[in-house]
Amino acid sequence: MRDLIKSVCMAFTEFDAPPAESDVDGPISWPGYDEARARAQERTGEPESVVCGVGKIGDVEATLIVFEFGFLGGSVGRRTGDRIEAAFARARELGTPVVSFIATGGSRMQEGMAALSQLQRIARQAALTRAAGIPQISVLRDPTTGGGWATLGAGSDVVLALPGAQVGFAGSRVRPPGDDSAYTAESQLASGHVDQIVEDLPGALARWLTLLTNPCRTIPVPPAALGSARVPETGWDAVQAARAASRPHADAYLDAYFDWCEDVSGDRCGGVDPGVRCGFGFRDGVTIAYAAQCGTPTLPSGFRTAARLIRLADRLGFPVLTLIDTPGAANDGAAERAGAGAAIAEVFAAVASASVPVTTLVVGEGGSGGALAFAAPGRTWVTPDSFFAVTSPEAAAAILKRPASEIPATANQLHLRPQDLVQLGVAQGIVQPR
Repeated sequence: MRDLIKSVCMAFTEFDAPPAESDVDGPISWPGYDEARARAQERTGEPESVVCGVGKIGDVEATLIVFEFGFLGGSVGRRTGDRIEAAFARARELGTPVVSFIATGGSRMQEGMAALSQLQRIARQAALTRAAGIPQISVLRDPTTGGGWATLGAGSDVVLALPGAQVGFAGSRVRPPGDDSAYTAESQLASGHVDQIVEDLPGALARWLTLLTNPCRTIPVPPAALGSARVPETGWDAVQAARAASRPHADAYLDAYFDWCEDVSGDRCGGVDPGVRCGFGFRDGVTIAYAAQCGTPTLPSGFRTAARLIRLADRLGFPVLTLIDTPGAANDGAAERAGAGAAIAEVFAAVASASVPVTTLVVGEGGSGGALAFAAPGRTWVTPDSFFAVTSPEAAAAILKRPASEIPATANQLHLRPQDLVQLGVAQGIVQPR
């Protein structure tokens, strides 16, 4: 554990431990508990299962909460709770982000409910720190189970994991027999509960802490167009230009706009949409959050991930750039069962309630409400090779019972061209290539 601290920190100063009660065998008089703690201290050189202090990671000072799994399985007892509570309070005083390096089997059974109730203390401290606008990062080590996963781990703003780490609420000795692969960092990433699995932990933490401590204080300008500068003559021309395989997509816009960026992943409800990219990007020394549709029908998990990103950016004070490029929200039975309507509503609400500026650029297809949910009223721009429509020309023709031959004419009637959108007041302007 001390080696881990040395590997990620240029300097580390440990906090003084809060005073501890002197109670032999703990609050429920578990036989031999005092001797077990003494053996754990002798074996690890640590008086408790967690060490807390302030360390410099890259160029950023952060409050560190580091678990020692060798001390009674990294279990959380009352003294652990005392230390974690004091660390969060100190982080708020210092204004430093909190990084939790978790390796725990859960609550300490030798202290009974007195140990389990520490999770409430930890959750309150995390909530107070969240309300103070201080970012929290968790690093999931092997293992991260029980209350450590359900509070410090899953409750952080950004969740990083080490490859192959055991991660899950149920520990290996108490879970039902069956699919052990569900309890891995890789499975949690695929299920939308982990943002990244990192090989280079010091580098990853330095990047994330740089991003989360340098918010942009101005309204971001929209990206320049990367495709054609010519606006389309007809609505059908606009549709064809936006659907062209050669037209630049969101990845190209993010690469051109940011010096570098880091993605977050997943909706924290069991889903990941590969057609939506969300995260934080560094541009000219400051950070801007982004939520980008990447050209596919947006899944409910994509909308929930975008809403999560916008709410997080708003709480931490980062402006948001949204990129629109979708034929619309996924509307099959699976999407309906996954809560498509409620997920879209989350994004509308997140954009509408954001206190930070949200800037939008339509870079391709703007398909109906599934696209509009990503759009910022009064701060939306369009590229020359994009369109935005109340519904697709094909759907409009079907609704009006028109033959397929009339789809191009229907596109013209929808007034979906970039210049139409400016005239209608939906877009502020058409961006051009630099």
